[in-house]
Amino acid sequence: MRQTDLIVLGAGPAGTEAALAASAAGLDVVLVEEAQAAGGQVWRAPYPGLALPKPDEDATAGAALRDRLVASRVETHFNARAWSVNTLPEGGFRLDAATESGPLNLAAPRLVAATGAVERVIPFPGWTLPGVVGLAAATVMLKAQAVLPGQRVVVAGCGPLLAAVAAKILASGGEVVAVVDRASRAEWLAATRHLATRPRLLARGLGWALRIAGRRVPVLFGHAIHAAEGQDVLEAVQVAPLATDGSFAAAPPRRFMADALCVGDGLVPGAEIPRLLRAPMRFDRTLGGWVPQVDAEGRTSIPGLFAVGDGALLRGQAPAVHAGRLAGLAAAHDAGRSDAAAFAQ
Repeated sequence: MRQTDLIVLGAGPAGTEAALAASAAGLDVVLVEEAQAAGGQVWRAPYPGLALPKPDEDATAGAALRDRLVASRVETHFNARAWSVNTLPEGGFRLDAATESGPLNLAAPRLVAATGAVERVIPFPGWTLPGVVGLAAATVMLKAQAVLPGQRVVVAGCGPLLAAVAAKILASGGEVVAVVDRASRAEWLAATRHLATRPRLLARGLGWALRIAGRRVPVLFGHAIHAAEGQDVLEAVQVAPLATDGSFAAAPPRRFMADALCVGDGLVPGAEIPRLLRAPMRFDRTLGGWVPQVDAEGRTSIPGLFAVGDGALLRGQAPAVHAGRLAGLAAAHDAGRSDAAAFAQ
């Protein structure tokens, strides 16, 4: 059993920042991640030995994060699948994971759960056909493998990942035959007003939209996938308009020939660890559904348990970075490694 001061589960922006902040404050930190490198979904690392043709902003930010992690004292375990997390009778937590080199057994008085979000896909006829993938899977292909999900792609679902994935496919040389958005134009205009408080994020979204518009890709608002067609692989996609209650309207579906369909109907916080350990949860539909109750530094009501990033609240990469840093500093403060004045700064 490896005894440590802090276990961090998940090496996305939130988890890595929590590990770095706590380690810099003097804690012995062990970071556990199922992927082959830190970065999470947004800053996903390319596979070893793969040179990206043209690194974008996300690739550059991810590389910088990984460089900081290598230069730190954080002990890292990648390609590690956590299969058990429990509280200990004497207090604290035990984490067991399967790694390429064998079992990993950790114990610590504090645990940061930074397990990200889970993609939601609403089933439709043909959704298990080869060629139908989630938006998250498409980002893995594009960012980590530098391959297209297909030659003629329909991108469908809801949320900002639609535009991000479509723009990335176009930038990588692929063809997007349609973007199918469950949200209406009015709903997007309402969301844009809120994005005005985050001009950098708004500008990035507008850049995606301009790339899509510049290639004359049809964008169907208030539509959803009616069915995916094909014998052994995807051959075509049926798209139909939605009524105000979310059901399909009484209109014939449109048909697009495609060999790939990237679909995702929003995200759900990956809050399995707080829920498993019986941390109080609350329902907030704007933040992804059931989320753990946490304070300003990410503490749950269970002593020593923190929940940060999209695994706690669906707020995206930028807030996750700050939430992770706060949780790491709070863990160090709670361990007596910094006084109240230093922590307040």
